[in-house]
Amino acid sequence: MSDALRIMHVVCSDRFAGVEQFVLRLAVAQAEAGHDVHVIGGAEPRMREPLATANATWAAATGVRQAFSALRSRSNDVDVVNAHMTDADAAAVLALGRRGPALVSTRHFALPRGRALGVPVDLLVRRRVDAEIAISTAVAGATGIPSTVVHSGVPEAAPDTGAPRERVVLMAQRLQPEKRTDVGIRAFVSSGLARDGWRLDIAGAGPLHGDLQRLIDELDAGESVRLLGFRDDVPELLRTAGLFLAPCEVEGLGLAVLEAMSAGIAPIAAAAAGHRDVLAGLDERSGYRPGDIEDAATALRTLAGDDERRARLAAAARDRARTEFSLEGQVACTDAVYRRALERTGGRRA
Repeated sequence: MSDALRIMHVVCSDRFAGVEQFVLRLAVAQAEAGHDVHVIGGAEPRMREPLATANATWAAATGVRQAFSALRSRSNDVDVVNAHMTDADAAAVLALGRRGPALVSTRHFALPRGRALGVPVDLLVRRRVDAEIAISTAVAGATGIPSTVVHSGVPEAAPDTGAPRERVVLMAQRLQPEKRTDVGIRAFVSSGLARDGWRLDIAGAGPLHGDLQRLIDELDAGESVRLLGFRDDVPELLRTAGLFLAPCEVEGLGLAVLEAMSAGIAPIAAAAAGHRDVLAGLDERSGYRPGDIEDAATALRTLAGDDERRARLAAAARDRARTEFSLEGQVACTDAVYRRALERTGGRRA
C-alpha cells in the first residue's frame, strides 16, 4: 500500500467481549489492507494469534497505567492512536501530551464518558482528541460531541448450503441484566411457538444464568428453552437456526444481530439504540417495541408462521449486512477519519 498508516489501537482490558472483538476485527482488516497495526489490550489468547497472522502486533494492557506505559514506549512509531472506551481515552491523552500522533476516539456506547483515575475524562480529552468516531447514530446523538458515524463491519459468512433451517430461535449474548434475556424468554413462551415444534436456544454465559434457569422453570418451559452456556461454535449455530432474537435495548450497534444477518437468518430485535441502524429498511416485524413482551411475541409468531416472509427477510438482511456493514467499508471510512485528523494536526507528527 503506497500510503499506509501506522496505527495503534488501545483498549484497557484483558477480556474479549464486544469492544475487544470490534478492535480485533478492525485491526486485522486494516493490517490486511496494508497498514502497519499494533494493538494494546484485550485477552491475549483471543488477540495475539489472529493479529500475528495478519502481521499486526499485540501488547497487554489491563488498566490505564499499563496502557499509559505501552503508549509512551511506542507513540513515536505511529501516525494515529485509536482509543476505545473511557480508560483508553484517558491513557492516550496522558501518554501523548499535546504533541505526537493524531488521537482518534471511537465511542461504542450511547453514554457520556465516565471517570478514570478519579477524574472526569471528558475534561481530559476535550482539547486533545483530534476526531471522534461513533459506531451508530444512536451513539453519535448521545455523546454530545461532534462525531463521524462509522458502522462496524462483520466478516461475510460462509455461503448458505441451502439445507433446511431448524425450528430454532437463537439468542447469542452475555447473560447480563442490560441484555434483557428475560424478555426474550417470556416473549418466546408467550408466542406459543413451542406448540409448533420451535425451541429457544440461548448461547452465552454470565451472572444471571441461575436466575434465568429459575425463570424457565417457573414458566414450565424447560422442554423448549435451553441455556447453552458459553459456546465457541456460534457460527455453526447461526447456520442452522431459523430466527435470531436480540432483546437488548441499549446496544451501541448490535454485532450479534449483524452476524446473524450475514449468516442469512431473519432477525428480530428491540427497535432501540443501535439496532435501529442495523434494521433500517427491513421488514417491519424485524423490530418490536423495546421491552414489550407481547409485541416481541407477535413478531416471533408472524415470522415463524410465514415461511416465505421469513425467507425474504433473511435474504434482505444478508444483502444489507454485505453491502452496508462490510469490513472493507469500515476500513475505508475509518481511514478517511484518520486522514482528516492528520490534516488537522499538520500531518504525521510522530
